Amino acid sequence: MSKNKVLIVTQEMQPYTALSDMSTITRTLAQYIQDNGMEIRVLMPRFGTINERRHRLHEVVRLSGMNIIVNDDDFPLIIKVASLPEARMQVYFLDNEDFFKRKSVFSDEEGEPFEDNADRMVFFCKGVIETVKKFGWSPDIVHCHGWMTSLIPLYLKTAYKTDPLFQNAKIVYSIYADSLEKTVDDNFLAKASINNVSSDDLKNYQNGSGVTLHRGAISYADAVIQGSETLSEGVRNELDKTDKPILPFVKEDYLPAYVEFYNVLLEEKVSE
Repeated sequence: MSKNKVLIVTQEMQPYTALSDMSTITRTLAQYIQDNGMEIRVLMPRFGTINERRHRLHEVVRLSGMNIIVNDDDFPLIIKVASLPEARMQVYFLDNEDFFKRKSVFSDEEGEPFEDNADRMVFFCKGVIETVKKFGWSPDIVHCHGWMTSLIPLYLKTAYKTDPLFQNAKIVYSIYADSLEKTVDDNFLAKASINNVSSDDLKNYQNGSGVTLHRGAISYADAVIQGSETLSEGVRNELDKTDKPILPFVKEDYLPAYVEFYNVLLEEKVSE
């Protein structure tokens, strides 16, 4: 019997980014998944704060060389990899000098969010899917962590819905307290567009007064996990309205709860 395959896509992960709910959960979850007999792949951005020498990143030439289109411009995608300390596991990093070379993650030295955060998100989400296609690896679960991954459920349920690698995957979206969607302007919708994605498909990322990344991701995901104990009122309202399966915040022993949540989704997949 083949192993179930789990793809973790995250904007944060220890020891590569600062301590947070997300970075802790993704690090321990990846290890736990592998230790429990599942096959795992982890993809994240190669932010300029990540020390390549210390963490021994190196380019994967066979995966690099693609161009990703953002707002009608082509940007080269470089794939790097590192072995996760104390684990027989590799983490893949998506890199591009225009988007990720800077020495901070989402904000400048004055604490102001970067104006191109939306472009960086679009590049990352598109790049993740194209990288998995290069793997030739078909995940059973795609688990997206954080607002920077919020377009992946949309893309997989629209532009890539007939792709043999993804058409049977269950998409899980984990919501955390932090989000920079207030800095994302309405031009984001045009930038986020991709082949076979219509303006109607993108409507779920709007609430009439601006862009709502979590709302859009919830609408296209198969299931949702509350990754932070406290969420904004707006996000809580979206969770209250959805009929998708939801795993509420689990403070302790969350790893078995996450895997059990996966198993329920995989059982649904078999019965479909």
